[in-house]
Amino acid sequence: MEERQRGQSRRNPKSRRRQRGPAAGWLVLLLVAAAAAAVSVFFLRHLKVQEEERAKTRDSSEAVVTEYFPGDDRNEAAKDSAASEENLEGKTQMTVEEALQEMTLREKVLQLFMVTPEALTGVDEVYAAGAKTEESIREYPVGGIVYFKQNLRSPDQVKDMLTRTQKYFRDNTGIEAFLAVDEEGGQVSRISGRISGREEFGIASFPDMSEIGASGEPQKAYEVGDKIGTYLADLGFNMDFAPVADVLTNPENTVVARRSFGTDGAVTAAFSNEVVKGLQAHGISAVLKHFPGHGGTTADSHDGYAATERTLEELMAEDFVPFLEGGRAGARFIMSGHIAAPAVTGDNTPASMSPKMITEILRGTLGYDGIIITDALNMGAVTSSYSSADAAVRALQAGNDMLLMPENFQEAYQGVLTAVENGTLLEERINQSVERILKVKFH
Repeated sequence: MEERQRGQSRRNPKSRRRQRGPAAGWLVLLLVAAAAAAVSVFFLRHLKVQEEERAKTRDSSEAVVTEYFPGDDRNEAAKDSAASEENLEGKTQMTVEEALQEMTLREKVLQLFMVTPEALTGVDEVYAAGAKTEESIREYPVGGIVYFKQNLRSPDQVKDMLTRTQKYFRDNTGIEAFLAVDEEGGQVSRISGRISGREEFGIASFPDMSEIGASGEPQKAYEVGDKIGTYLADLGFNMDFAPVADVLTNPENTVVARRSFGTDGAVTAAFSNEVVKGLQAHGISAVLKHFPGHGGTTADSHDGYAATERTLEELMAEDFVPFLEGGRAGARFIMSGHIAAPAVTGDNTPASMSPKMITEILRGTLGYDGIIITDALNMGAVTSSYSSADAAVRALQAGNDMLLMPENFQEAYQGVLTAVENGTLLEERINQSVERILKVKFH
């Protein structure tokens, strides 16, 4: 009995273990299920956080206009987005006086410059307006940009580049830039002319202006201005360095022989005025060039010193007539040439640097009160005698309002700032030019 009891006592623990086995198994299953549920909850939460982060990223990226080249599928959508943003701005344009009061000296000085997109950005060749262009405009909101053949590749590309560029100016200062090109028609054309290889724009060549002048029909000159104005405005330009108002008084001249309307001052004025009307009917500011007249020279101011030997009386009788009449007809710009007139000034100073030629004669005698812009300041007639800073200051002292393409933009800009700060140039003198510029821009 005792032995049986001990045996039973040995068997009872096993029996109890067998009884506890099913309960322990269920406990393990419950623990595994709980762990799996916890992992699932954690995983789902992680997925939700990732999705929220991706959504934020999408929203952020959609708020930024992506830089692209024409042909990108996002082209039209991006344009529509930019256009809608501009429409929503609803900014009321300031008056000239209000704008002048709000501008810093630095901003006013920058309005005096018109440069290439390469000079502005430091990029070797510019054919799109992306982050670098926007950054450069924010740092240096110049008065205008001039484009050349290498910048102009196709209609869509030009429209996109100019639309973006102008938007950057508006967003930065509220003041648009002059966006210009040399499109005279005939010999000098950056866009038209299948003969010159510009088939991508689909615009046929114009005859030389000498041929149009020889026709005796000024209406043909209007048609040139009207056609050029139409496609320039469509592309996004608002300024054209045309027409040539030079009277061909020297038969040996080859610089403007094909570009001039003729040898008579009154006839040249009649034709050049028609081009002005045609251009400006489309919002394209015309530029009469090259005062005091390149038609009496033999040398080319692009290469070096160029001069006319004509007296003031001779110039008044012929060469000045297109500029006098063009100003009366409403030409918004006159370009001053780097052409010396020693019989008038008594020295070899280029007209663009001469107070007598610009302030006394063009402003005073001829009564022109529009914008006077220099010819390119990187031309040999200037760089052979002046530094970029000196040329810029002298041109403003002479009476010019805008400085075109200095050889070194940064040096010229700093030179003008320094001249105002040390009293060589008065800020009031800068204000006069900026006022003329803003009157045209706010027109």
